Amino acid sequence: MTAATYVLAPATWDDPEVRALTAAQQAELRARYDGDTEPGTPPSAADVAVVVVARDADGTPLGCGALRELGPGVAEVKRMYVVPPARGRGVSRAVLTALEAAAVERGWSTLRLETGPRQPEAIGLYESAGYRAIEAFGDYVDEPDAGCSLYYERVLGPS
Repeated sequence: MTAATYVLAPATWDDPEVRALTAAQQAELRARYDGDTEPGTPPSAADVAVVVVARDADGTPLGCGALRELGPGVAEVKRMYVVPPARGRGVSRAVLTALEAAAVERGWSTLRLETGPRQPEAIGLYESAGYRAIEAFGDYVDEPDAGCSLYYERVLGPS
């Protein structure tokens, strides 16, 4: 395995590169799910507290992830995405690890997320990182198609 050829850096939700990455993520998901819309409440600059971007050595954005606070001690992982040419290089795991560290710094001890059955790569990442399946949470509970999503949670703490 070679050393990482990317760097992680904080960003803002409205950063143009973050917007481009999240738009690409949404386009890919619409293609995987035959145009279906996103469940839950879409993230916004008003509710996203943490954004991490992975960049190649030349500064090209490779991937991103974000956190939105759900309540005391709990946050939601949003918009995890890695551009196709950068997949398989450990970028998603590095972004997830950085998000988890940021959560701990903010006093959030639990991370939750929603993903779908047509995202085996995401499921594999989350399960291998210690996330466990849970029931729908928050705004997802009242979604008409809540059963079409998969929900995960990880309680953060010392390893």
